[in-house]
Amino acid sequence: MKNKKRLIALGLAVAMTAGTVMACGKGGNGGGQDTSDNADNAGDSDSKGGDAGGELNVAIWDTNQQDGLKKILDEFTAETGIKTTLQAMDWSSYWTLLEAGATGGEMPDVFWMHSNEAVKYMSNDILLDLTDYIEKSEKLEMDKFPEDLKDMYVWKDKTYAVPKDRDTIAMWYNKKMFDDAGIPYPDGSWTWDEFYEIAEKLTKDDGSQFGFAAQPSNEQDTWMNIVYSMGGTIVKDDNTSGFDDPNTVKAMEFVEKCVQNVMPDANTMSETGTDVLFQSGKVAMISQGSWMVAGFKENEYLQENADIARLPKDAETGRSVSLYNGLGWAASAGTKNPDAAFKLIEWFGSKEMQEKQAELGVTMAAYEGASDAWVNNTDVFNLQPYLDAMDDTVFRPHTNSTLAWWNPMCEELVKVWNGEEKMTDACKNITDMMNEKISEESY
Repeated sequence: MKNKKRLIALGLAVAMTAGTVMACGKGGNGGGQDTSDNADNAGDSDSKGGDAGGELNVAIWDTNQQDGLKKILDEFTAETGIKTTLQAMDWSSYWTLLEAGATGGEMPDVFWMHSNEAVKYMSNDILLDLTDYIEKSEKLEMDKFPEDLKDMYVWKDKTYAVPKDRDTIAMWYNKKMFDDAGIPYPDGSWTWDEFYEIAEKLTKDDGSQFGFAAQPSNEQDTWMNIVYSMGGTIVKDDNTSGFDDPNTVKAMEFVEKCVQNVMPDANTMSETGTDVLFQSGKVAMISQGSWMVAGFKENEYLQENADIARLPKDAETGRSVSLYNGLGWAASAGTKNPDAAFKLIEWFGSKEMQEKQAELGVTMAAYEGASDAWVNNTDVFNLQPYLDAMDDTVFRPHTNSTLAWWNPMCEELVKVWNGEEKMTDACKNITDMMNEKISEESY
C-alpha cells in the first residue's frame, strides 16, 4: 500500500505542476483503501437512513451553484435523515483538497469529478466503485444520460461516478454596442466569416471597445468549437494529435486573425479576464459555457445590456458545433459511510433532482429532457440557444492523461496570443508535444 501511495502521490504532484490543482476538508478517510465489502449493502438505497446513516461532507468548486445545491441537500436530509455539510471553493483549492486526500489525508465523502482528472482517480482506486450500487438502484435511469458522459466515468468496466450535468456553449453579445453600431443582433444564422466581419466593425481604433475576447485557456468555450465547426479535431480517432489536420490548422489561423484584429491584447485579457471585460462593457461578444449563466444573471450591467445567440457555423461544413462536458458525482473509496454516500449520489442523479437542479438554475441537467426546465429559470436572458446547441455537440477531447498535454497546449498558444509565434508553428509544436505525451500514457 505504501508503494501504491507513492505512485499516486507522484502522479498527482505532476498534475499540480501542470497547473490544475485544489483545500483540505473534514469528512471521510484517505483514498486508496480496500472497499471490497462496500457493495454488500448495495440496494438498500430506498430505506430511510438505516445502514446509510451518518453525516456526509460534500465538496464542489463552483460557488455559483452553492445555494441551489444546498436546497437539494436539505431535501435529501429531510427525506433520509442523513446530514450533509457542503464545501464550496475555487477550482485550484478544490483539486488541492482531493490531491491531499488521495495521498494519505482526508477526502470529502461525496464530490465532483471532471473529465480532466477522472482516469487518474479511477485507475488509482481513489473513488468508490458504484457499479453494484447502480445495478441495484430503483431510482437511477442510466440510459437517460449521454453515452459519452457515462463512459467518461467508467474504468475497466466499473462505474465510478453518476453524471451530474452537461453543458453547451453559446455566444453572449452586448445589445447596446450592436444598437450603437446599427448592427442587427446575432440570431444563429451567421457564419464564422460573418462573425469576424461584424467583430471588426465593433472594434474601435482607440482601444476602448473590442469585438470579441478569448484566451488560450478558454478552450472548450471558444476556439475548440471553431476547430470542430470547420472540420478539424483536437484528438484523432487513433489517439494522436489533431493539430496537424489541415482543417484544424485552418481554424486556428482564423483564431489567430481574431486575436490580432478584434481582441484586447493578451496581457489585458490575462489580467482582467474575458468575462470581466464583457461585464464591464469593453467587449461586444464573448462565447461562454452554460455554467456561467448562474453568475451572469446576477450582474446588473448584463441584465440590462446582454443576451445570447447560438454559435456561428462554418460556411463549408454548415456546422455550428458546441463542445460539451459534464461533471460526475463521485465518492471517496475510503468514506466511512459508503451506503450513505451512494444514497446521496443516487439522489442527485434521479430524474426528480435533475429536474430540480435545472429549475433552480444551478446548471443544465445531464438527464435527458430535464434541461427544458433550466431554460425557464430566468427571464433576464434567452437561454434557448444553449439547448439548441445540443443539436450538434462534440464531447470535450480527452485521453487517459489529458492534463499532461492540455496545459502545455495552452502554454504554447500563449506565444501566439503574445505575438511571439505564428499559429502554424504553434500547431506543429503542439502536434509533436501531444504525440509524445500521449505515447507515454501508462494507464
